[in-house]
Amino acid sequence: MTWITWAFLSAIFAAATAILAKLGVENIGSNLATAIRTTVVVVFTWAIACSSRTPSELSAISARTWTFLALSGVATALSWLCYFHALKIGPASRVAPIDKLSVALVILFSALFLSEPLTWAKGAGGLLIVAGAIVIAVA
Repeated sequence: MTWITWAFLSAIFAAATAILAKLGVENIGSNLATAIRTTVVVVFTWAIACSSRTPSELSAISARTWTFLALSGVATALSWLCYFHALKIGPASRVAPIDKLSVALVILFSALFLSEPLTWAKGAGGLLIVAGAIVIAVA
């Protein structure tokens, strides 16, 4: 499968995540809901990694890689905590589009920090995402 197929699958699962999380956070605190979800993610991903013999690669991981993956994990945790709290107090149909502003931010950050080219198409697409999120959030 190509990266586009994987990206579409990611979008489908992300949409399911929003709906399932909104239903799951109804009667418990958002932080506890995030902890439960995170535990499932940890167990599930380690099971997949172990089944593909990935743990043998652990000794080859550099300190730089560990650092960036750890920081990514902290960012993920903070994102999920904020997302679940927003879902707890707001409608999923408005929370999710605002959360997806991350796409526009990734376009900007990848240009600033990864030296990826910021083309007119990427810029225009990012602005359309921002405009769409604003329209949905205030409608």
